[in-house]
Amino acid sequence: MLLTRIKGPRDLDRLSQEELTQLAAEIRSFLVDAVSKTGGHLGPNLGVVELTIALHRVFDSPKDKVLFDTGHQAYVHKLLTGRQDFGNLRSKGGLSGYPSRAESEHDVIENSHASTVLGWADGLAKANEVLRRADHHVAAVIGDGALTGGMAWEALNNIAAAKDRPLVIVVNDNERSYGPTIGGLANHLATLRTTDGYERFLARGKELLERTPVVGKPLFETLHGAKKGLKDFIAPQGMFEDLGLKYIGPIDGHDIEALESALQRAKRFSGPVIVHCLTQKGRGYTPALEHEADRFHAVGVIHPDTGLPVSTDAASWTSVFADEMVRLGKEREDIVAITAAMLQPVGLKKFADAFPGRIFDVGIAEQHGATSAAGLATGGVHPVFAVYATFLNRAFDQVLMDVALHKCGVTFVLDRAGVTGTDGASHNGMWDMSILQVVPGLRLAAPRDAEQLRAQLREAVEVKDAPTVVRFSKGVVGPAVPAVGRIGGMDVLRAPAPEVTRPDVLLVSVGALAPMCLEVADLLDKQGISTTVVDPRWVKPVDEALAPLAERHRVVVTVEDNGRTGGVGAAVSQALRDAGVDVPLRDFGIPQRFLDHALRKEILAEIGLTAPDIARQVTGLVAKLDGRYDSEPAATVD
Repeated sequence: MLLTRIKGPRDLDRLSQEELTQLAAEIRSFLVDAVSKTGGHLGPNLGVVELTIALHRVFDSPKDKVLFDTGHQAYVHKLLTGRQDFGNLRSKGGLSGYPSRAESEHDVIENSHASTVLGWADGLAKANEVLRRADHHVAAVIGDGALTGGMAWEALNNIAAAKDRPLVIVVNDNERSYGPTIGGLANHLATLRTTDGYERFLARGKELLERTPVVGKPLFETLHGAKKGLKDFIAPQGMFEDLGLKYIGPIDGHDIEALESALQRAKRFSGPVIVHCLTQKGRGYTPALEHEADRFHAVGVIHPDTGLPVSTDAASWTSVFADEMVRLGKEREDIVAITAAMLQPVGLKKFADAFPGRIFDVGIAEQHGATSAAGLATGGVHPVFAVYATFLNRAFDQVLMDVALHKCGVTFVLDRAGVTGTDGASHNGMWDMSILQVVPGLRLAAPRDAEQLRAQLREAVEVKDAPTVVRFSKGVVGPAVPAVGRIGGMDVLRAPAPEVTRPDVLLVSVGALAPMCLEVADLLDKQGISTTVVDPRWVKPVDEALAPLAERHRVVVTVEDNGRTGGVGAAVSQALRDAGVDVPLRDFGIPQRFLDHALRKEILAEIGLTAPDIARQVTGLVAKLDGRYDSEPAATVD
């Protein structure tokens, strides 16, 4: 096999065009076999095989910087830079599903959030200029989907301002992000895809006019002088050239020879160049090509021949949300939905099918999505913006200054909240409950089970004068966790025996961790420690009934699937201080560090967010109180 002989990019230099074609076929076969066993981003990588080969033949990585926006299409790059052990892809100790500096000097950026690569490329090109590194080049690959993001255009505005600063921008145009790319830019690129090239037209015109006596040559020179107007008419790449960017393309993104030629021309140019490549997501794998929803953008474990899942999961949090949105849509005509290019992943496909006039895909533009939602709310409808928890980070200013400041009734539904695991540091939704704590008037719900998700979503869309947030985990929704009582707006999940006048522990359980918190209570009970377990349901604002309830216990414990700094535990601690309740508090959550990719359960074990770990620490805290409780005032434990 040719692939096993590739230990680094320069090994590609010795291969003929025929061998490169064979290598591309081997890579596709490898990817289908490997990713079908582990799960991962299959479709995007099948689409960039020839493009990645050409990039590494033309550019000399790591001296030259080859950058991938989002990074989910970097599997081929990994294979060509010496990383061919995909046995533990996205698993603990195995390869990351994204570029990783820890893995290779060829991985420059770990940007698994979209539309950032051009900003990186601009900075790297400026550094080359400042340090006079004329022999260093920067090539940035960005998909047409990622070009819908505002950050990409902010970067292009800066890149185009430097006419003599070399930088190659490769537009990987497969008409898709997750699903088909939408919007004005998508329409423009579609025109470029389907229009005969200007150069071909001009060459044919020159041939004909030069045969025309007397007037032929002057007419051709006039025609050539009108080049810009003709380009807009014949092949409207003018949008890029108006910015000051040289445009090459469209190029067949599966023709290695044509790609190399285009990239070599771009590399030699003394300013910024756009190389527009047409690729096919899922290329070479029939099940992916026939999967119209997202061309196998990301798959679980599948059968390599059929592409069908090896096992069928139980109902997911996302599917529960999806079904409830359709019910709400039938009941209320003012309910509309927003997605940032992720219709299928966030569960809005059913709503879109049922109410095609009430769904808005804003592209990879979370900031715009949030402000547009404010406009929709001001216009008299109630928008539900469904987005991964990690991606809401990008729209914080809009949530704060556009939605909350204007008291707009917008509901944000945060999928993949908390530890998600296999996609690594950038995809853990561990920041939302900390970031959103500072937003005045915002109300935040963390459902513990499917029933509560349905109920709290309905409660959220009833709020007309403030933003509401409903956040839930990735994967399978757990069993129902019934309440045994209600105190204020909080559900009591476990109460101590009636004869216990002052229970030891008030355990505040947040969201999907409720089953684990009940397990903690069971373990404490075996140590003779009485426990009340409550689910606040709405964790912001802190329920007014919590402080007097805490005062009737010896210690308060909070457990959340969110960063400890500024999270629910911090909010509860502040509420107790404000109420003058001087009870020790211990908060359990995610440490404020970037977490390596692994299974969710492995990460939870690593950070001590398991029932035995929590019970052991709480037991120790109660033991300390037993030793000094009567003689010393209790102190808050942080």
